[in-house]
Amino acid sequence: MRKKQVLIFDADDTLWENNIRFERVINDFLDWLAHPTLDRVDIRAVLDDIEAANAVTHGYGSSMFLHSLGECFERLYERPTTFEERRGINDLAAALVDHRVELLPGVSETLDNLGGRHKMLLLTKGDVDEQRRKLEASDLGHFFESIHIVPEKNVDTYRRLVDAYGFTPSRTWMIGNSPKSDVIPARQAGMNAVFIPNDHTWSLEQSELDPSDDRVLRLSRFPELMRHF
Repeated sequence: MRKKQVLIFDADDTLWENNIRFERVINDFLDWLAHPTLDRVDIRAVLDDIEAANAVTHGYGSSMFLHSLGECFERLYERPTTFEERRGINDLAAALVDHRVELLPGVSETLDNLGGRHKMLLLTKGDVDEQRRKLEASDLGHFFESIHIVPEKNVDTYRRLVDAYGFTPSRTWMIGNSPKSDVIPARQAGMNAVFIPNDHTWSLEQSELDPSDDRVLRLSRFPELMRHF
């Protein structure tokens, strides 16, 4: 695999930490909510259902997340939020809008190493402006020959990318932390995949992988890519 390959990288929770920032806000939200009858597990289940539905209609990112927190409050208390309550929710999530990024260990060095041997692209989903701001803050954009920000990553997304560039699927690898968005649809499109789990991957991105699929390379850390490519 050290001969020239096409390496397509996910961004959130693959190159930099992302979901852990949302989890911190959720923990603060659960403390702030102080529901009289439901415990944290019950409330989190309600919020997960709301986020799953809103992702379909509103996409991904901090705006959808804020909307979901407000909707969760209104569903649990069976009334609209007041101005003060809405401001309280916004204050809880204020840290999400500064778009600072925390690179995962060894990411920049690994990309620099791989870029000398392989063709590299970035494929991430979410709000276009929000993802662009995070990419700019990361200072990683120059490593990639092209950058693609899409509303969803499914098998059609990968097929369109392969067709647009004329990639050979057997020499193309999708690299990411999400079974649902990175590994499974890439494999369905005939590509290879590298799965690098992140302990803080969003629960809605989890899915079972086929343990017998020998075209999925499983690594524990991002810099391990240099041992294989």
